[in-house]
Amino acid sequence: MKLLDSAFAFSETALALRNQRMEVLSRNIANADTPHFKAQDIDFKSVLNDAQGMASIRATQGGHINNPQSVSTADLIYTIPFNSSIDGNTVELSVEQAKYGQAAAQYQATLRFIEGDISGIRKALRGD
Repeated sequence: MKLLDSAFAFSETALALRNQRMEVLSRNIANADTPHFKAQDIDFKSVLNDAQGMASIRATQGGHINNPQSVSTADLIYTIPFNSSIDGNTVELSVEQAKYGQAAAQYQATLRFIEGDISGIRKALRGD
């Protein structure tokens, strides 16, 4: 249903980006002891803004607009550590764990927003 697709498009994109960011952060945590591993992150705001900009463009034919940047291929940025390490690893475990905790809380908040939207649509359909 096109009405529901447009109503949940932003939330779907945000949830997919939050999921991808949690995967990147968990990969950083898993490689905390790997020599020469470079910690990465996703610039959530810029990727979401890019995804929203592409979603607002309409075309008469599906092949007219190529989407060079999708949610699944968000650009990763290397994080700059606060302290350098001898083995060249840039993962700071406490920082990555804090980022992961914050990302998990934001993911849960996005899910709650979606639940609220669904609840509002149910009420509207029931006539409450």
